[in-house]
Amino acid sequence: MQNRRKFLQNTGLLGLSGIVGSHSALAAPALGNAAVPLRWPNGARLLVSVSMQFESGGQPPEAESPFPPNMAPGHADLPAATWYAYGYQEGIPRMLDNWDRLGIKVTSHMVGSAVLKNPALAKEIVERGHEAAAHGMNWSSQYAMDYAEEKKFIADGVAAVRAATGVTPKGYNANWLRRGPNTLRILQELGFTYHIDDLSRDEPFLIELNGKDFAVVPYTLRCNDILLIEGRHFSTGQFLEQVKMEFDELYEESARKRSMLSVSFHDRIGGTPQMVRAAREMFRYMQKHSGVAFMRKDEIAAMALADPAIIRA
Repeated sequence: MQNRRKFLQNTGLLGLSGIVGSHSALAAPALGNAAVPLRWPNGARLLVSVSMQFESGGQPPEAESPFPPNMAPGHADLPAATWYAYGYQEGIPRMLDNWDRLGIKVTSHMVGSAVLKNPALAKEIVERGHEAAAHGMNWSSQYAMDYAEEKKFIADGVAAVRAATGVTPKGYNANWLRRGPNTLRILQELGFTYHIDDLSRDEPFLIELNGKDFAVVPYTLRCNDILLIEGRHFSTGQFLEQVKMEFDELYEESARKRSMLSVSFHDRIGGTPQMVRAAREMFRYMQKHSGVAFMRKDEIAAMALADPAIIRA
């Protein structure tokens, strides 16, 4: 049975499918004068993008937690606050040590108010070689803001990250991915080069904003601890198996097309001992496969922006 790429080549539809690329020594059979690359510009066949959300400390008083929502109005949920505190006191430090053991670098999406509460931890993340990306000033729903309010909200978050780390974020993630109609325009105006609030592909791609290229490095919900572990109460074994199966399929497909695997961890969830052990097992498994490259999202975006064969939406 022929795969879709072969079908498109045979029917002459490849040029309309958004996947025509430039000449490459590592390419699928050519169609006319164009060839479809099978490797990324760095030689990888499959990219792995890891997110580490730095949110705890910036949550609102009524933020969701494992405790039942049965508090009487007007009372602080003190135990829930300790659940979040675990994220910056134990979770991120443990994950940082794990990334060092694995020899990989990740992208940390930082909420501005969380960073202001723990600036030394934010700085440590950067000093250990990881990317500081922006995640808003707090947990507000920016999609409901007007243009001026949203621009200030994003800029304040950037300023908080810069003050703590000395780095100006290039990537952005909205709360629960829910950006508004002005978000991308604002990001471009503020000097961002990419965002991740998109689930539409298994590889990075470019969009055009005001005549300029802007990168999209797709995020994940199906390989995400907040959705599976906290939201659906997966065991660590189930989470490991889910991500492993995702990797196995994408790796098999990468013999025919370029792909990216996205995995997401949150400070108070992915930083627990059991989840860190699961992460170590899953990533060591991936590292045994040839042609797998772990990359920060800013690196992926930069590569996409310079790649003439990249998909354009």
